[in-house]
Amino acid sequence: MRASRALAVTATVCAALALSTPLAGATNGPSNVNVNPFAVHQGGTIRITADGCGHGGTVTSNAFPKAQLSINPSGHVTATARIHDNATPGRYNLAVRCSDNDRVETHQFEVLPGRGSQGGLGGSIGPSSTEMAIGAGLVATAAVGGSLFVARRRRTSGARV
Repeated sequence: MRASRALAVTATVCAALALSTPLAGATNGPSNVNVNPFAVHQGGTIRITADGCGHGGTVTSNAFPKAQLSINPSGHVTATARIHDNATPGRYNLAVRCSDNDRVETHQFEVLPGRGSQGGLGGSIGPSSTEMAIGAGLVATAAVGGSLFVARRRRTSGARV
């Protein structure tokens, strides 16, 4: 009888440990940190997702201001961060820290050079001689074509009267 009682106690302890292990792992700190997109331009936004932060947390990096992790219905925590406009292009690390513990998980991402606008000269320089010749040729062609059209129309309308 003592052997069966010891076996039952051992089985109960093993079951309790097996059931509590996933709960301890869920709050053991951040894991599966992902950054989307991996490479982002200056002034762009990235989305950070992680697992294991059941009560939210923060994301920090030199490339963007501190962002708060929020819990979404899928069980992941997410944060959106906007890269500084003057961030130096290159590789950066970010650190994910959960609110309920001090464990930190890091992940890399890359900042690409900014894409400046190509506004052109805005009419500050006049047309070149080639552009002037092409424009003059188009105007002359339109004038000759219009004259021929009017002359043919005048000739056909005079015959009927």
